Amino acid sequence: MSLSLKVLIVEDETPAVEKLQRYLQRYSNDIKVAGVCDSVAQSVAWLESQQADVDLIFMDIQLKDGVSFGIFSQVKVTKPVIFITAYNEYALEAFKVNSIDYLLKPVTFDDLHTSLQKFENLRSQFVIKDTSLDKLKNLAAEGAGRTYKNRFMVKVGDHIRSITSDQILLFFADGRDVYLVTQQSRKFIIDFTLESLEEVLDPAIFFRANRTYILHIQCIQDVVVYSNSRLKIAMQPIWDKEIIVSREKVSEFKSWFDGKPV
Repeated sequence: MSLSLKVLIVEDETPAVEKLQRYLQRYSNDIKVAGVCDSVAQSVAWLESQQADVDLIFMDIQLKDGVSFGIFSQVKVTKPVIFITAYNEYALEAFKVNSIDYLLKPVTFDDLHTSLQKFENLRSQFVIKDTSLDKLKNLAAEGAGRTYKNRFMVKVGDHIRSITSDQILLFFADGRDVYLVTQQSRKFIIDFTLESLEEVLDPAIFFRANRTYILHIQCIQDVVVYSNSRLKIAMQPIWDKEIIVSREKVSEFKSWFDGKPV
C-alpha cells in the first residue's frame, strides 16, 4: 500500500494507541500520526489549532473526561472520522457526525485495512474539505449498509422497560415463545421469532448457535470441542442449560468467533 496521509488519534488507552500505530504503519509507511489526544478537552484544543494538518481522525468514543461526541459540540470538525470503540450502541450517533466507518474493539488489521480502503475510495470521488464533507458523509452512510436493533422493549408487570443489546446474555426459544435473557439472568418473553431476530441483530455481536439459541459474543466464557466435532458453549453469567453449536454451524461459528466475515 502507498496511501499517504496524516492522521489524528483520539484514544485514552496507550496499548490501543500503540496497536493502531502499528497497524497504520503496516498498511502504509506513508501514513503519519500528526497527534494523539486522550480527552475531549485536549482534542478540542488540538483541532482548533491544528485540524488543517490532518486528513483523517481515528476516534474512540469513551474518553477519560467524557464521551467524544462532546468534541463536535465545541469545535467544527471538518475531517472524516473512523470511530473505534467497544460500544456498538453508538453507531447511529456516530453517523450523524463525520463518521465514515465504525469499528468495534478488539480491532484486527483486516478491519483497519477495510476501513482505509473505504476512505481511499471515498477520497478518490470527493475532495475532503468543508464544501464536500456532507457528500462524503452521505456516501459513507449509504455504504455502511443497514443498522441493527440495539434496544428491546419488554413488559414487567404493568411497566415497560427498555433493554439494550449490551445487557443481553442470549435469546432462546421454548415452543412458540422466544425469551430474552439479560446478564442478570432475568427472562422476558419478546414478540419475535429467532428467525426475525437474526434479521435485526448485529451479526458481529450475535450468533445463532442452533434452533434454540442466539448468543452474545461478549458473554461466551468458553468453547469446548464436543462429540461428533460439535462445540459446547459455556456462558458468563452462567447459563444452566446445555448449549451445543449444531454440526452444520461449527465452521461458521469459528469464523464468527475469530472476527472473520461469515
